Amino acid sequence: MSLEKPRDEQSNAVAAKPTTGEEIADLLGDLVIGRDDHVNAPGFVIRPTDVQETLFRLRDDAGFDHLSNVTAEEREDRYETIYHLTSYDDRRREVSVVVPTAKDDPRSQSASAVFRTADWHEREAYDLIGIEYDDHPDLRRILLPDTWQGHPLSKDFDQRRPQVVTLKEWANPLADDHRDSEGETMYLNIGPHHPATHGVLHVRTVLDGEQVADVDPDIGYLHRCEEQMCQNKTYRHQIMPYPDRWDYASAGLLNEWAYARAAEDLNDIEVPEYAQIIRTMSAELCRICSHMLAVGTFALDVYGDFTAIFMYAMRDREKIQNILEDLTGQRMMFNYFRLGGVVWDLPEPREEFFEKIRDFLDDLPGALEEYHDLISGNEILQLRTIDTGVLPTEVAKSYGATGPVARASGVDYDLRRDDPYGYYDELDWDVITDDGCDNYSRLLCRMREVEESAKIIEQCVDLLEDWPEEERTIQSNVPRTLRPEDDTEIYRAVEGAKGELGIYIRADGTDKPGRFKIRSPCFSNLQTLPEISNGEYIPDMIASLGSLDIILGEVDR
Repeated sequence: MSLEKPRDEQSNAVAAKPTTGEEIADLLGDLVIGRDDHVNAPGFVIRPTDVQETLFRLRDDAGFDHLSNVTAEEREDRYETIYHLTSYDDRRREVSVVVPTAKDDPRSQSASAVFRTADWHEREAYDLIGIEYDDHPDLRRILLPDTWQGHPLSKDFDQRRPQVVTLKEWANPLADDHRDSEGETMYLNIGPHHPATHGVLHVRTVLDGEQVADVDPDIGYLHRCEEQMCQNKTYRHQIMPYPDRWDYASAGLLNEWAYARAAEDLNDIEVPEYAQIIRTMSAELCRICSHMLAVGTFALDVYGDFTAIFMYAMRDREKIQNILEDLTGQRMMFNYFRLGGVVWDLPEPREEFFEKIRDFLDDLPGALEEYHDLISGNEILQLRTIDTGVLPTEVAKSYGATGPVARASGVDYDLRRDDPYGYYDELDWDVITDDGCDNYSRLLCRMREVEESAKIIEQCVDLLEDWPEEERTIQSNVPRTLRPEDDTEIYRAVEGAKGELGIYIRADGTDKPGRFKIRSPCFSNLQTLPEISNGEYIPDMIASLGSLDIILGEVDR
């Protein structure tokens, strides 16, 4: 269904909620011990023992029901955790909660009792930074092996220290007992090389008879220190090639836009209107590319159809790859966006480039009809996906789910509309939602979003065709060296193919970020896997995993 909530209804729903910094300060009262405003959100400093009470007030009394990002870092005199909250009903309402902790005892109260998504985010902060979170339900490493010594993003981490892993540490955990003697419970490893894991993922699974009793996704096999590498690179030129590697399958330009938006707002850089249209068009091409891969691999996961459905999806995906190659010169790692615009104009002759796009758009409705005949109308797939992998609306919100995963659970949330950027607010298109909350709904959402992306692309082509040649400015005038003011902080996000892809940056007065944090939609979406798998059968769990459309390069970063 195409269900776009009227903006006046959204505004009325949050009219009574505190919005300004002073109103939020009044709500929090004595919980606030300082202010630390960020570029895009009022920031409030609180005690490490008041985390849950603060977040409960912001969630229940102020309507900040989306914990979109958690950032942690070690400063010169303290450790710090930052919770960035917003609202699913009005994305432009944002607030940051800053929790400093002592240098000699980095310990803070966990937020997982308020937002389930805080579980994994705080585990990552513990793993990489070393902050302990009291009352956390399962505080252990998440990206690095359990045997790892030290915390690699802490200032005292010795990079030369050998990480010795003894054979005993990797002994078979089932060596003594493969089955519970008092029941039918059995431990089952799925992955890390299972073909349905969409990358290098290990799923520790406990079966009760033939049903899934517990699922524990084991990630980190593709952790490549992307955040630390970006912290060692300059804003102007050196960071931009890295985002293509996060969601490496299809969404390179969407990744680039996430960094570009954060860095441009941090440095007050304007983007020419012509370049915004090019960005919007190319980003939607990437979105279709990503959804084609998701649909093809999902069908492959559910009933192993490689010859027809998967290859049909690859056929149409290749057409987009050809267009993007003409535009950027690359088929995978595009490196096409630049701060202030794009690296070069559309390929010449422009008429042939536009004709190639229009030919693809003309063929797309027929291709989608084939997909509905082969996939969504397939009785086997319907039996396997309808009423399996159910993710209720409020549970999806608590886990911080975004993108098609959230919209298929009835969450009417899309950053392209709710926090407009690029040229989206000038175009005619709809946000796709569905209230089925199951694996089938997530499939339908992606297929219908392809139609909306096609609408956006067609409108962009119409605009670009008629754009006066003398006004085709592809980049604004950006200083060669960018040095944002020390301690300036920002969190900005775009609507990636998988959901909210955000970047947190803290400037330290140099030409490189003091802290660079990637908010991966796949990371939060994957956290819902136990929720949608428990009580199901193993084949249903594989279908649920496929419906989440994760890329492990973005999960691990």
